[in-house]
Amino acid sequence: MTKSVSEHLANWVVSLTPEKLDSGMERAALDTVVDILGLCVAARDNDYTRSAIAACDEAGRATVIAQDRQLAPVAAALINGTAAHGEDFDNTFEGCPVHSGAVIVPATLAIAEQRGLDGARTLLAIAAGIEIMCRLGLVANKSVHQAGFHPTAVLGTFAATISAAIVTQLSRPAVVNGLGIAGSLASGIIEYLADGSSTKRLHAGWAAQSGLRAAALGAAGFTGPVTVFEGVHGFFSAFAPSIKPDFSLLLDDLGRRWVGSRLAFKPYACGTMVQPYIDCALALRKQGIPAERIAEITCAAGEGTVHRLWEPLSLKQQPPTAYAAKFSTPYCMAVAYLEGDAGLAQFTEAKIKDGEVLKLAAKIRFEIDPKNEYPRNYTGHLRARLADGTVVELNQPHLRGGGREPLSREELDMKFRRNVAFGGWSAERAEALLAFGRNLGRQPTMAALGNVAA
Repeated sequence: MTKSVSEHLANWVVSLTPEKLDSGMERAALDTVVDILGLCVAARDNDYTRSAIAACDEAGRATVIAQDRQLAPVAAALINGTAAHGEDFDNTFEGCPVHSGAVIVPATLAIAEQRGLDGARTLLAIAAGIEIMCRLGLVANKSVHQAGFHPTAVLGTFAATISAAIVTQLSRPAVVNGLGIAGSLASGIIEYLADGSSTKRLHAGWAAQSGLRAAALGAAGFTGPVTVFEGVHGFFSAFAPSIKPDFSLLLDDLGRRWVGSRLAFKPYACGTMVQPYIDCALALRKQGIPAERIAEITCAAGEGTVHRLWEPLSLKQQPPTAYAAKFSTPYCMAVAYLEGDAGLAQFTEAKIKDGEVLKLAAKIRFEIDPKNEYPRNYTGHLRARLADGTVVELNQPHLRGGGREPLSREELDMKFRRNVAFGGWSAERAEALLAFGRNLGRQPTMAALGNVAA
C-alpha cells in the first residue's frame, strides 16, 4: 500500500538525529531563536501580550519570556508566539510568506523546557519544524491566502506538531495521528486586514499551542485521519481549493536538502512584501528631495499583494491603527522616507497620525505589473514625479534580508539588541539572553531558559 504524506513525514521524524542537521540549517535555526527571543522582549509590555497573559493561567514549568513567570507549555507557547509575531518583525520565507520562527521557537522551547531536554535535540526540533513549515509553504504557494486563510496559522499547526513530536520522541503511529489531529486544529482567517485588529498576532501563538495539543493527543492514542493532507476532505481541499497540491515539494530530498536554510529576516517592522518598497523609498530619500517637491509616487506591484497591502487605497493611505499601518505600503514608504527607518518606533498610534507622513502617503499609489515575480521573488519599485516634472524611477530587485541578500550575523545581533532595548531591558540582560540563544545547541538542558529569559 502506498504511504500517505503524513506517514512519509512520520518516518522522517522518527529517524532524525542531531547529526543529520546540516550547517546551513543549523545557522538558520539559531538565527531564528535569537530573532524570536528579542521580539518577545520587545513586545513584553504591549496590550496584546498583556491580554494573552490574562487569558492564560495554567500552571506549569515553561517560561513566558520577559514576564517573570512560568506556565503550562501550551499557555507559554500561545503567549510567546503571540508576542513574537506581534509586530510582524519576525522571519519569513520567500515562496510563501510563512512566519515559522514565531510558531516553532515558542512551541519547541515550551515543551523542551518542561522536559529538561538538552540543547542539541531542542535545536533539531526547531530546525525540523521550520523545514516542514517552509516546505508546506512551497506546496501552498498563494492558494491559502487566496482562500482567505493565514498560512502561518494553518501551516504552522502541522509544523509545531512535528517539533513537539521530536521533543517528545513520539512513535510513528503517534506522529501520524498527531498530524491528522493538527488538520482539525488548524485555523486563522485574514479578516484582520479589514481593521488592523490583533487576531493575526494570535495566529502564531495559536498554531504553536495547537501543535503541542495535537502531538499530546497523538501520544495518548487519539486518532486522526491518515490522509489529512491529500484526502478528498483533507487540509489542502479545505484551505487551498484552488490548487492540486504537488507533494514532491514537501517530500523530495527531505532531510538531505534543507530549504529552511533560506529563511528571510526582516530589516523593517512590517509586512514582508512591503520591505523592498521601503528600500526604494530610502534610496529616494538619499537623493535629498524634500517631500513637498514630490507630486506623486506610483509603484508597480504584484497582483497577489494588492488586496493585503494596497487596497482599499484610501484606507491604506490613512491606516486606522498602528498595526494596520504595517500592512500599508503607502504608509510604510512615507514614514521611512521622512524618518529614515521603519522600525518599531515608526509604528505607534501617535506616529500614524503624523500629518506630514499622511500627506506623503496620500501621494503614493500602485499599478499592477503582470510580470511581477511574486511570490517567487519579492521586489520593489517606485516612479516619483516631482513638482517640476522630473521623474525618478528606482527598483529593488529582491528582498533584503532574504536568500539573495541575507543579513549578516552582526546585523541580526544588532537587531536583537535594538529590540531588547525597545522592550526596556538592560544591555547586561540582553547579552545574557543573546549568549543563550547563540549557544542553544550546546546547552545541557533547556531548564536554564528561565534564568536568562524570565
